[in-house]
Amino acid sequence: MEAKPTKTGKNPFPLRQRKARKGELIQLDGSEHDWFEGRGPRCSLLVYVDDATSELMHLKFVKSENLWDYFEATKEYVQMHGRPEAFYPDKHAVFRVNREGSLKSKGLTQFGRAMQELDIKLICANSPQAKGRVERKNRDLQDRLVKALRVAGINDMVTANTFLPAFLLKFNNRFSKTPAQPTNAHKPILSTHNLDRIFCIKDTRNLSKNLTLQYENVVYQVLAENKEYTLRHATIDVLQLRDGSIRVERHGKRLVVRPYDTLEAKTEVVSSKELLEKLKEPKSYKPSKNHPWKRGSKKLKREILV
Repeated sequence: MEAKPTKTGKNPFPLRQRKARKGELIQLDGSEHDWFEGRGPRCSLLVYVDDATSELMHLKFVKSENLWDYFEATKEYVQMHGRPEAFYPDKHAVFRVNREGSLKSKGLTQFGRAMQELDIKLICANSPQAKGRVERKNRDLQDRLVKALRVAGINDMVTANTFLPAFLLKFNNRFSKTPAQPTNAHKPILSTHNLDRIFCIKDTRNLSKNLTLQYENVVYQVLAENKEYTLRHATIDVLQLRDGSIRVERHGKRLVVRPYDTLEAKTEVVSSKELLEKLKEPKSYKPSKNHPWKRGSKKLKREILV
């Protein structure tokens, strides 16, 4: 039956049945809010909600929605619950390549690549209404969790994150639903899943004949003990960890590298005030001795004398 248009002329969003099993679909979102009511800085709460049970699966306070915090929170999720069949976030740049003509490999973000390695589907919702369960949880948390933090006298993210497990347990005992099927769809982490290698920034490079590679404007030299010729023009993996350290691997085996040279000199750091003063300075131009303007002025002087 076709939905009837509303008074605004737009069709209403169709209702969708809950998933039958826990772990089939996990709705994911970040809620930026004044969680400490001015007692501490504004921050974001990463929220993971099970579609079948409306259960809060994981919560984590972070400064903002960014790749590294989503990496850390999702790593904690799979360590606690296992691998769900699918995550259901919005179209944030962490989850989807939104820029047309992007050169990203296979159109995947780093988060999408990590989910692919874990065999977890990543489905980006087309609207907030499509993931209404997590949106409603955000609304409830902005009421109930804010009050709970106030009563507990918590004013910072570190203390708040230690408070969340107890709050989450009480909240789920009161508001979670029973799934249609009792089986759990979460899959265990396999021995082949190295979470530290998965939840990082990973790129590929081709070694030169001299066993060098370029990454983040730095040239690295691979130090091979023997059989260097086998590495010439080889495709290798470059892993960047959260602390900024670089790890170079081939077929999962770590290679020894040395930073050789930077491609660009470091620029001098100046304050915004100094920069504005520089921009306000008038620009003067002094032509060279052989400039046509000067040659023309001498010719004009000779004509005047004649």
